[in-house]
Amino acid sequence: MKPLTIAIPKGRILKQLGPLLERAGLDTEVIYAEDRRLVREDPEGGVQYLLLKPDDVPTYVEYGAADLGVVGRDVLLEREYDLYAPVDLGIGRCRMMVAGLPDVPEPPRTLRVGTKYPNVAARHYRRSGRSVEIVFCQGSVELAPLTGLADRIVDIVESGETMRQNGLVELEHVCDVSSVLVANRAGLKLRRERIQPLLDALAGAVERAAAPAS
Repeated sequence: MKPLTIAIPKGRILKQLGPLLERAGLDTEVIYAEDRRLVREDPEGGVQYLLLKPDDVPTYVEYGAADLGVVGRDVLLEREYDLYAPVDLGIGRCRMMVAGLPDVPEPPRTLRVGTKYPNVAARHYRRSGRSVEIVFCQGSVELAPLTGLADRIVDIVESGETMRQNGLVELEHVCDVSSVLVANRAGLKLRRERIQPLLDALAGAVERAAAPAS
């Protein structure tokens, strides 16, 4: 039988994902093996894992190279993939914020906003009727207000420590972000008998993880 292919992100989310997969009945030993393989097989469980950069996960799922994937909601909001997102995994929690230098008012000209998330940022300002100029910044976006490249930034904030150390403050809440399980729509219909039990098991694992300790 063809294995179920799950695309998972390399990096910090993988550490939080492992316990959830285990609670759902999957063997995660193969995921954490110390080697450079990007395709990890679990023949006994009938599962194949693809280890990808986080931004690439939804592409592999949308085009059917993977049946399921784990991706941050921020990526889905930015790129608007045609994917089914049945389970919020409740991991990788953070928030999307507008930030800038403290006590610096918006300029009389068009506001310049630096961000890795141009579509999310544009929608946020459009909802309040504000016109902005988006400046795309792939990384180190905190530098934009410090150097005059932008007046504000829109970025992911977890603890807020990086912003504080660079003298920035949070100004507006854009949205909350967490990692979600996504599914290929056609694949879910064709392989529902194989996929649905895992979706149910993961949903149950999330519920148990969120339950207060007795």
